[in-house]
Amino acid sequence: MRILFVRHGDPDYEHDTLTEKGHREAALLGKLAPALDMGECFMSPLGRARHTAEYCLKSTGKQARVLEWLREFPAEVDINHSPELQEAYPDCRKEGDRYALRIPWDMVPGYLSSHPEYMSREGWRNSEAARRSDMEAVYDGLTDKLDELLAEYGYVREGDHYRVEKECKKTLTFFCHFGVTCAMLAHLWNVSPFILWHSLALLPTSFTEVVTEERQKGTAYFRALHVGDTSHLRLGGEEPSFACRFCEVYSDPERH
Repeated sequence: MRILFVRHGDPDYEHDTLTEKGHREAALLGKLAPALDMGECFMSPLGRARHTAEYCLKSTGKQARVLEWLREFPAEVDINHSPELQEAYPDCRKEGDRYALRIPWDMVPGYLSSHPEYMSREGWRNSEAARRSDMEAVYDGLTDKLDELLAEYGYVREGDHYRVEKECKKTLTFFCHFGVTCAMLAHLWNVSPFILWHSLALLPTSFTEVVTEERQKGTAYFRALHVGDTSHLRLGGEEPSFACRFCEVYSDPERH
């Protein structure tokens, strides 16, 4: 089995669509799509993912099924009454006298690296951020849905691996988002989602390719061939978007 995770193009979050740059990025991905062998396609219900998918679907003649659980990872962290998290999540915006809810990622590295529970496969569930959010329930709901879908193709989750009920060489393509992609990869690889949320920057219209390895009969593991590939942008003369990144050095003007 082969899975492609495609992040949406440069986003206009306010209107849940793509910027002009995002449309150029998605158009370049659409040109590459026939060569990517996208197989059966699924997409998030959010506009920025659907509008990205449209270019690939048009160039390949495919259709995509909307899956509600592919929307951006919807967990929110309540940093109110937690001085620890108020330092962990910078640029805290207030709504009246309360801090706005935060997405689980975008912690400052100094906090993350000094709290090893976030890097633990199960320890993150007992972290301060998990205690003050719904992320555990959201993560489990997402991964259950992913496993249900994979089981339809013959790969049944058993503990830490997938049991192969029937071999499958199909490709599944998910048009979705950064946070939810990292969470699904963390599940496939049996690691904490915080490792991928803070170690990967899957840029707009990048694709990540994983395939099964069945080195033992009846047991499958997923291994990456490409992670965050934006070669279609380079070849098309389009500079990759900075979205999902932070300043390379502190004196840079980009976001911190």
